[in-house]
Amino acid sequence: MSYIIRPTKSEIRFAVFHLLCTYAPFVLLSIALVPSSTQAQATKRRSLAGRGVAVVVDERLATVRREPDLTSPLVRRLSRGSVVRITGTRRAADGVTFYRVVVTRRTGGWLQTESVAVPSRAGDDARLLKLIRASEDFDRIARARVFLDAFPKSPLRPAALMLYGTAAEEGADKLTREAARRLDEREMVASGAPIHSYFLNYAGLDRYRRNGIVFVFNSATKQFHYDGESWREILRRYPRSPEAAQARQRLDALSFTR
Repeated sequence: MSYIIRPTKSEIRFAVFHLLCTYAPFVLLSIALVPSSTQAQATKRRSLAGRGVAVVVDERLATVRREPDLTSPLVRRLSRGSVVRITGTRRAADGVTFYRVVVTRRTGGWLQTESVAVPSRAGDDARLLKLIRASEDFDRIARARVFLDAFPKSPLRPAALMLYGTAAEEGADKLTREAARRLDEREMVASGAPIHSYFLNYAGLDRYRRNGIVFVFNSATKQFHYDGESWREILRRYPRSPEAAQARQRLDALSFTR
C-alpha cells in the first residue's frame, strides 16, 4: 500500500515565506537595475555637465583618427549621442579643425569639430538647432533629443521642443502605416489578446521610446499619436515664448484624436 504525505498548511506557509525571503531581494534588484528611458536621459544629462565635454550630433563626421588629418588612420567611429572629453584643438592644413578627445580610458584621438556639440561653448546650441531644422524624419527627433539633454538652459529650448514634438507626430503617421502593413488582423483576433496591445508592442516604437518619445494608440481609428509631452513642457516652462501658441494648437488637435 502506498501513502501520499501531504504537507500541513503551516508547513506550506513556512516554505512560501522562505522562498520569498531568499529570492525576492534578487528579483527586486534585477527590476531596479533595468533603466527606464527617463533614467537614461537623466544619466546622459549628468554626463554632459562640466567643461570640455562634447556630444556627437553628426555621426557622419564622427570618425576618431590617429592624427588631426582626414587621411589619418581610423581609430573608431562614434555613434550619435556618444560623449567625449576634449583635451585640445588643432587646425589641419586643409582648414578642417579637430578636437583632441578622450573616448574611453584606453581610446582617444582626433575628431572633426563639426561632428560634436559642446554644451559649455557659446553658440553650439544655435549650431545644433540649425542642424536639427535641416534634418528629416527620425534624425530630427534623435538630434533634438541630444539638444534637450545637452542644453537644458538654452533660450532656444522651446524651438527644439517644438521641432521634437512635431517630428514625433509625423513619425506617428509613418508608424501607423507600417504597423497596418505588418500586423495581420486575423492572427491578432485569433490570439485572443487585445488588438491595441499588438500595436503598442510594435517593434517599430522601440527606437522612438529610447529617445523619450511616447505614443498613444486610438483603437477606433487604429492610429498612433504622439502624447504631446514636449508641447506641454513649452506651456509649463515657456508660456510667453513664440512657440507657446503653436504648442497649444497642437495639444487641442491631439485632444480630438483620443
